[in-house]
Amino acid sequence: MSTVKLKEIYKRFDETEVLHDISLEIKEGEFVVLVGPSGCGKSTILRLIAGLEEVTKGEVLIDERVVNTVEPHHRNMAMVFQNYALYPHKSVRENIIFGLKRAKVARDIIEERLKKAAKMLELEDLLDRRPSQLSGGQRQRVAMGRVIVRDANLFLFDEPLSNLDAKLRNRMRSEIRKIHREYKTTSLYVTHDQVEAMTLGDRVVVMRDGRIEQVGTPMDIFLKPVNIFVATFIGAPAMNILDARLYPGFIELEGQKIAVNNRVEKIFVPDSGKRINLGIRPDFFIDENNAEPGASLSRIENALIDIVEPLGFEREIDATIGSQHIKAKLDLRTTAGEGEKINLCFDMDRVHLFDPETGRNLACDAA
Repeated sequence: MSTVKLKEIYKRFDETEVLHDISLEIKEGEFVVLVGPSGCGKSTILRLIAGLEEVTKGEVLIDERVVNTVEPHHRNMAMVFQNYALYPHKSVRENIIFGLKRAKVARDIIEERLKKAAKMLELEDLLDRRPSQLSGGQRQRVAMGRVIVRDANLFLFDEPLSNLDAKLRNRMRSEIRKIHREYKTTSLYVTHDQVEAMTLGDRVVVMRDGRIEQVGTPMDIFLKPVNIFVATFIGAPAMNILDARLYPGFIELEGQKIAVNNRVEKIFVPDSGKRINLGIRPDFFIDENNAEPGASLSRIENALIDIVEPLGFEREIDATIGSQHIKAKLDLRTTAGEGEKINLCFDMDRVHLFDPETGRNLACDAA
């Protein structure tokens, strides 16, 4: 298993700089996910580590060794591509073991690794088929089988599930987790899907416009976003961002005064009222009718329900408070319907206050 370090990496294509001062360390055996919108530079980072692109400035280190000029086949890594990259004229068996045969690995070792990978990925009955005879999910499993048998020190995944439907993506996420649990190989995974990031990563790296916005565990990213971009990119539905004002002792939202707690009081509060963005995740709302008696909760009153979306056990509520829209994820006990008003309770410890000009989380700045 390898360690990976990126030190002050810049990447430029002609006159366009696509990566700006990227520094990141991936520990031995860690599964790290790069997530962000299309064009943010996450796949470029993967290609720099793989040696498929040249670094403009900075250093890529694998196991403390600078590899900027080392050829890809000398970096002892294996990569799964978005488009599978299978040889159409070769069988599943030949696709999986192709790299081993080129490396002149002994026949008995090849057969042993092939057998283990085929069993893990349920490819045993498909070894004599060609890629054209396989489904998308089967092709992706073949691509992962080719990685597994390599016995590499580093696995790189470049949006491997983006071409699959939702049901197959769920299954393949489980397959990838099983592979990592079995082999414990250092892995770097690129995706634009925040669900994949949250469910797969030991740590998540959120990117935007060629820069790293935040690095942390999935729950750190979810519960303690450093800015509005991270807060709204991670989480589905996205965090509510509401225009409000902060005063000593309360937040004013659309004419309502919402009492604050000690955590909020630690943030600098001017007497005149500071304009803020109030951030509350839909997951953290509770219908006042279902709140525990005596619970110390804050409250938004008389939210007018526009849309109710039944989602099995949960109901997503789209509502308005004054001129602003708000979304809440409630359980089946909520009976209020469209056109009715509802009081929404929440724990002030789950609230975020953002600077509307910079987007920064004020709690992070005050820490």
